Amino acid sequence: MPAWELFDDQPREYRDGVLPPHVTARVSVEKASTFGWAKYVGATGHSLGMRSFGASAPLKDLQKKFGFTPDAVAQAAREQLGRADRKERA
Repeated sequence: MPAWELFDDQPREYRDGVLPPHVTARVSVEKASTFGWAKYVGATGHSLGMRSFGASAPLKDLQKKFGFTPDAVAQAAREQLGRADRKERA
């Protein structure tokens, strides 16, 4: 999502087409703060991002520390899908 403001200005039908209300298995990835993503991932979604202020290290170390690796993103997605699947079966 390039800009929350542009997305929020779209008609409801468009927004629901991009983020269908019945799909609750959601993950956001933001290399900055997770602030604001709860609106889009929902109460049961997961936001990957920095939850502290700043860090200094080589990029690869920071990506690993904050979960910005392909494996960490895939794991978050698997957990969200597993949670949604368990909810549907209940």
